[in-house]
Amino acid sequence: MTSGVHRRRIRKSPADRRAEMVDAAASVALAEGLEGITLRRIGERLDVRPGLVGHYFPVVDELVAEAFGQAVGAELDTLVPPRRAGDTPVERLARFFALATGEGHDALSRLWINARHLSRYCPVLRDRVGCQETRWRERLEQLIRDGVGSGHFRTADPCASAVQILLVMDGLAAHANTETGSPRSVNRLAAATAERELGLADGILSADPADPADPAHRARPAPRTAALPATH
Repeated sequence: MTSGVHRRRIRKSPADRRAEMVDAAASVALAEGLEGITLRRIGERLDVRPGLVGHYFPVVDELVAEAFGQAVGAELDTLVPPRRAGDTPVERLARFFALATGEGHDALSRLWINARHLSRYCPVLRDRVGCQETRWRERLEQLIRDGVGSGHFRTADPCASAVQILLVMDGLAAHANTETGSPRSVNRLAAATAERELGLADGILSADPADPADPAHRARPAPRTAALPATH
């Protein structure tokens, strides 16, 4: 009787079991690509039968889409948290570029390339890719709007500036599968684009965001002048 009660206590709820499967699939996606997500592969990782995975995800494409959304959504919350108390918009954006252009971000860059390719043949994944693209644009756009409101950034169109920055980052991400590195001037193209778009001094977004050197300069608002005309 005691053992039966114990088993009932440790039994996972359907929601917990489903979340566990998505987490496992997201790990496989980052390490091996979305093609590596199969019912058997996830079952092996969780030490359960593939049929149990299939019970929660009768169509494996649904698990693939969930795994992609989980991986890139978690990364977005790391790169651009909704709010960071005490940080200026310049510091938040510098932190974003420091993390998004580091080697640790290459796995996510490969995943985006992988997902966009496979989404041509998988409607449910295509919808999830579009949803995540919107979330990333809106999160970066809000950061830019915060900077415009505080006087740190100058742009006539925060949305267009966010899109332009993300497009440059997508272009740079195409090199994630190559073994040869790029010159620093190429690696900082996205930061340089942001500096130009937002009326910032050259190099201000390339400094280590944890570097305490000259914090007053890094946090200084841009001059309160008329908004610059859109350049796109």
